[in-house]
Amino acid sequence: MSEEMTMADVVLVTGASGVLGREVVARLVARGVAVRALSRRARGGADGVEWVVGDLAKGEGVGAAVAGVRAVVHCASDIRHPKNDLPGLRHLLAAARAAGVEHVVNISIVGVDRIPYPYYRIKWQGERLLAESGLGWTNLRATQFPALLTTAFGALAKLPVLLVPAGTACQPVDQGEVAERLVELALAAPAGRVPDLGGPQVLGARELAEGWLRATGRRKRVVEVRLPGKAAAAYRAGEHTTAHADGRRTWAEYLAATVPGPARP
Repeated sequence: MSEEMTMADVVLVTGASGVLGREVVARLVARGVAVRALSRRARGGADGVEWVVGDLAKGEGVGAAVAGVRAVVHCASDIRHPKNDLPGLRHLLAAARAAGVEHVVNISIVGVDRIPYPYYRIKWQGERLLAESGLGWTNLRATQFPALLTTAFGALAKLPVLLVPAGTACQPVDQGEVAERLVELALAAPAGRVPDLGGPQVLGARELAEGWLRATGRRKRVVEVRLPGKAAAAYRAGEHTTAHADGRRTWAEYLAATVPGPARP
């Protein structure tokens, strides 16, 4: 793509009903961009959004989804069944080439090339597939979403104590800010791998957990556990954080805005 997109161009968002995909769709619509949203299940229409049904892993409906599209923002990922991610990306890239799509924007994770965690390895393989696809492409790596951290803490809080990895910090970046950056990239020319996007603070796992407990009104002891293995060592070394702060919304601000109120211990 030699020039920036116009508002008449259509952008396809995969994973459009997910945590990040919803934010991307909303921001594209707010800018007046024509949006096609891909989901595995039929969904109700909304102003500025054309919902289409398809299954990336099976390759079903993908050709129709990319027809007439100039750019794709690829947010689809299945952390519960990550083996589906690479077949899904292959189907998407093949269909995009056949349809003449000019730009594919991919979201990835900071540290995928340095942390030997299976899901990260798959994301890294996906980055290489994209770079070798022959399509115009942009790849953005981001740090952890606060929504995912709150989900993890909610699950861990079912135990008598709240276990967190010792010596490990995170750099939460608001998913809305990541979505805004993806939209900016999708509306511009392909840029290859762009600078990583990190949150405004690097906070220890204990500090993150204690902040979540206060926000939810829970009283529970936080216990740090030193995890074995190369992946855990890479996390302790900060390989999943950036050397700079880009985001604006802090962990405390996110909790204040999204946690509904104190819960029973």
